[in-house]
Amino acid sequence: MAVMTEPVQQFEFDGLNTGQRPRSGVGPTQWIKAAIENRLISSLHRIDDDQIQPASLDLRLSSDAFEVRASFLPGERGRVEDKLPLLTRRKFSLDNGAVLEKGKVYLVRLQEGVRLKSRERISGTTNPKSSTGRLDVFSRVICNCSTRFDTVPSGYSGPLWLEIAPRSFNVKVETGSRLAQLRLVSGTPPSSDAYMKTLKDSEGFVWGDDEGAFRVRNGALNLSVDVDGDPDSGLVGYKAKATDEYIEVDSRGKYEALDFWQPVYRPKDSVLILDLDQFYILATKEKIALPADLAADMVAYDTLVGEFRVHYAGFFDPGFGYTNDMAVGAKIVLEIRSHEVPFAIEHGQPVGSVVVQRMIEATSKPYGSEIGSSYQSQGLALGKQFRR
Repeated sequence: MAVMTEPVQQFEFDGLNTGQRPRSGVGPTQWIKAAIENRLISSLHRIDDDQIQPASLDLRLSSDAFEVRASFLPGERGRVEDKLPLLTRRKFSLDNGAVLEKGKVYLVRLQEGVRLKSRERISGTTNPKSSTGRLDVFSRVICNCSTRFDTVPSGYSGPLWLEIAPRSFNVKVETGSRLAQLRLVSGTPPSSDAYMKTLKDSEGFVWGDDEGAFRVRNGALNLSVDVDGDPDSGLVGYKAKATDEYIEVDSRGKYEALDFWQPVYRPKDSVLILDLDQFYILATKEKIALPADLAADMVAYDTLVGEFRVHYAGFFDPGFGYTNDMAVGAKIVLEIRSHEVPFAIEHGQPVGSVVVQRMIEATSKPYGSEIGSSYQSQGLALGKQFRR
């Protein structure tokens, strides 16, 4: 099951940094390319150029898929392969495509694997792609000898696996489908209230419609929800409908939104009730704009502001919120599911937070329409699978 069989060349980051050890930060496009060339990242099949994003690498499904009885982690000394005989309901191939049913849990080996040398302090973090989260597909990466999801520790060498649990819709995937992405991180990027304020003053990456738009706590920028919506239509968001139809995750503009979503409009009493365990697409009140040397990561779940998850897909690339090198700002789409009890939210109520981090160096490939990005300068937007 080993991903890499060839000797790994010595990989030194100073080859891209004029002999200096890189500062802590997120790896940009050019660093990901170097990691592939030096086989710190490898694959069962050739890695395509369009998998390399401004600050992440798209991960592809292999053909090896399993329906499992439950989610799991292998533990500090365990391998994923060793747990599968105990938990597998059935094994199947994705070569001709397969429909993954809502309410079930699946595990698929990814085509990509890694070999991260601990002495270079390079680790990895993973997250669902935006289009995955907006379909209410709960997914997270697992590696061997791990007690945490979506974390690839420094020194890890081996394959990666993706847990997939559709919640609202059945989804069709196939070998090569891209549901998750990997970020490389050098060292430990700083994160504090003071550092966030320094970044805001120097970069101006966030703004709202009032002076209180910038709020930080525990090194993260607090975000609030927009339930005023569009000034003309009053559209606030969407609520997933109950349906047995499936959605092809690799499609683009194929489906009518109203076949799968119920529009949510501005509440008359300014209070929006989130029904228990229902899935909503909403948006933040604030906008952000990330220059080429900043990236961001959403904190998906914070019980201190409510028993609900606000975001499944957490990466925001450098260039997000920019158009033609101009900062225009873009709202963050919130993927919300209330747990335990129905929950009432008001316009401007804090619902989540985002951590902004320095890149190791500015990316050579900023997010935007020039590279085919789906959600540039977005407002409220459903996944790419739906007609705009």
